[in-house]
Amino acid sequence: MRLSRRLILKGAGALPLLAGSFGLPFLDWRARAQTSPAASRPAEVPPVLFVHGNGDHAALWITTLWRMESNGMPRERMLAINFTDPLARTDDRVEQANRSSTEDQRRELGEAVKELQRRTGASRIALVGNSRGGYSIRNYIKNGGGADISHAVLCGVPNHGVYDWDDGPGGEFNGRGPFLRGLNEGESEVTPGTAFLTLRSDGIDKFAQADGRLVGKPGMPTGVTSAGPALKGATNLVLGALDHREVAFHPRAFREIYKFIAAQEPSHIDIVPEAEVKLSGLVTGPGGVVTNRPVSGATVEIYRVSPDTGERIGGPIHSSQTGADGRWGPAQVEPSWYLEIVLASAGSPTTHLYRSPFPRSSDIVHLRAARPLGPADAGAGAVVLMTRPRGYFGLPRDVVLIDGKEPKDVKSGVPTDAVTTLRLPAEEVGRPVVTMFNAERIVARAWPASENRIAVAELTY
Repeated sequence: MRLSRRLILKGAGALPLLAGSFGLPFLDWRARAQTSPAASRPAEVPPVLFVHGNGDHAALWITTLWRMESNGMPRERMLAINFTDPLARTDDRVEQANRSSTEDQRRELGEAVKELQRRTGASRIALVGNSRGGYSIRNYIKNGGGADISHAVLCGVPNHGVYDWDDGPGGEFNGRGPFLRGLNEGESEVTPGTAFLTLRSDGIDKFAQADGRLVGKPGMPTGVTSAGPALKGATNLVLGALDHREVAFHPRAFREIYKFIAAQEPSHIDIVPEAEVKLSGLVTGPGGVVTNRPVSGATVEIYRVSPDTGERIGGPIHSSQTGADGRWGPAQVEPSWYLEIVLASAGSPTTHLYRSPFPRSSDIVHLRAARPLGPADAGAGAVVLMTRPRGYFGLPRDVVLIDGKEPKDVKSGVPTDAVTTLRLPAEEVGRPVVTMFNAERIVARAWPASENRIAVAELTY
């Protein structure tokens, strides 16, 4: 994502298939944003519910929520759902630990829709989904919820499958399976009464490829193309060289989402900073498991750090322990501060998350501990990750540097990788590690792996 340095400054003052944060009682109703003083409220804009993808959580929508707020959308009219178990089952009909069926997702989304309607008094709301989140949106609308939904925006949704094969007919990502056949049957592929928009990539969506290489079967035709996310009966837009996640979270995608729902151009694409910033969220897991179930007894500490060295500036500015609901915070910070967020929870490495400044408040700063140290880390003095939750690393499209070098574990061509790993010898423990993705620059510190610690430079843009 080619954000300019000016935009970043003005705004601030291993992943599963289709990775892009709970059904009751775990719906994150606090995923709402604060009204921006810089813009008046858009007239007659319906409340908006944001729906994440496979293996993800509500926190991926944080920059979209900030941009909505910067255009005057009141925080109480927005919500982002955390599906309890965000990973899809291998076979939709067969129960699988920590995974959900299409019916689980449809039910939880329906509960979130009703809650947003109750809170706002609106009879109809808009839904915006990325990747698998679009499946639950279409399923909900088609199977009884259409009267509740005014607009549906589907971003990078594999509407005709990731593949179209006889193998694995029970998988929801199989275009030949019963789930997608049911959604796509008929002359029109959308439900009357709801306005549909699809956003897709111009050829670099990893889950809309003609060759099966990216789903483990190189050389085998998938039966789908880059046009797979388009739907008959919808407004279908191609956003250019954006990857599977960027078609939801990039500023270019925001413009189309906003324009479609609000029926006008946004007054701001960049994020308007707030003078006071409060952060809170959930700790989920546990133990490296990809789930959005809350983790109790986790401790969260936050430090202000130097943007040049990653060194702490003073003591902790926040410290809290999660209860049964998994929530941490709130923490008050300045919109210009670079932060280190330290997450410690039983059964997981102590995770030192380094983040760019938060220009606005958010209560969906959800935290998951880093993956456990494994055989590949044996002998390393320190392990440092650079992650990009809202997109992939594209080479040679992007500038991607960790410790001054282009990472060897990021593949060239179609962007497929959102994590890169640096392992350092014991004598380099404690030193700064500079990470860079285009205009976003984060400096992490190398913590000792011998103490079961991992550093993560987590990109926001």
